[in-house]
Amino acid sequence: MNKRELVEAIADRVGDKKTATEAVNAVLETIQNAVARGDKVSITGFGAFEMVHKPARTARNPSTGAPIKVEESWAPRFRPGAEFKELVNAGGKAAKKK
Repeated sequence: MNKRELVEAIADRVGDKKTATEAVNAVLETIQNAVARGDKVSITGFGAFEMVHKPARTARNPSTGAPIKVEESWAPRFRPGAEFKELVNAGGKAAKKK
């Protein structure tokens, strides 16, 4: 499912595509801005979005084996909640049986 399909699924529930588009955009922008500021966004039953620090390190070029310096960076991380994990696990088991 991509963003357009998500908007359509929400529009089917709320009855208005414009409202669904605005809602999806507002939620995504709010989460992105909060995480970019360093805030953790927790949605009970769904999961948590947070920023994690990746320190500088030395890696190796897989072709030559030469060491490469990788600069420190910050990245977003999503950790699914218990209910979400259970739902996905049940769906995976059902899909495997098909």
